[in-house]
Amino acid sequence: MNLLIVDDEKLIREVIKEYALNENYKVYEAENGIEALKVIEEVNIDIIVLDIMMPKMDGYSFFQELKKEHNIPTIILSARNDEYDKLLGFELGVDDYLTKPFSPKELIARIKAVIRRGKHIENKFNYETLVVDFIGHTITIDNKEINVTPKEFEILTYFIQNQNVAISREAILNKIWGYDYFGDDRTIDTHIKMLRNNLGKYRDLIKTVRGIGYKFEIKK
Repeated sequence: MNLLIVDDEKLIREVIKEYALNENYKVYEAENGIEALKVIEEVNIDIIVLDIMMPKMDGYSFFQELKKEHNIPTIILSARNDEYDKLLGFELGVDDYLTKPFSPKELIARIKAVIRRGKHIENKFNYETLVVDFIGHTITIDNKEINVTPKEFEILTYFIQNQNVAISREAILNKIWGYDYFGDDRTIDTHIKMLRNNLGKYRDLIKTVRGIGYKFEIKK
């Protein structure tokens, strides 16, 4: 798996590279968007970690050039945490947005999640006696179908696609309800409370992450 790190800070690149190498990624580096485009011409890159503020060609300009010919999963890693920057990134089509300072372990988890989403999604998710049928939009436990609302099913699907990754309430709201929704965090909490109740003995798969949001945790 080929990872391209695009960041003008050498220390940042080195930290990410160290953790990525431990996960057996092959790592390529670029200090700006121009260098990154050259790397992509020469190497088949599978995923990109991209800074925004860089000399010569910033992250957004690079990403727009990239999208003209390639569809490579991209995670923005930036010190800019304004809502405008995040919305712009998602509108342009980035797959995830993480702000600095950051946890390298969390970044690696997000990289894995984005790669997993990019692969063919299996028709079903199985865990012990819990079966989620993505095609039939059904959930069964102990061979008994349980009733959930369409939004609850969407939330559970989103969690399954991002196993073991802490997801903010904002991210859930934007993914499930869209950016033009004007509700608040209580909407998320209410739906997840109902989803947990419906999951019964598997309710604890959905963990609350203090100060962030939620995580669907599968222990292997």
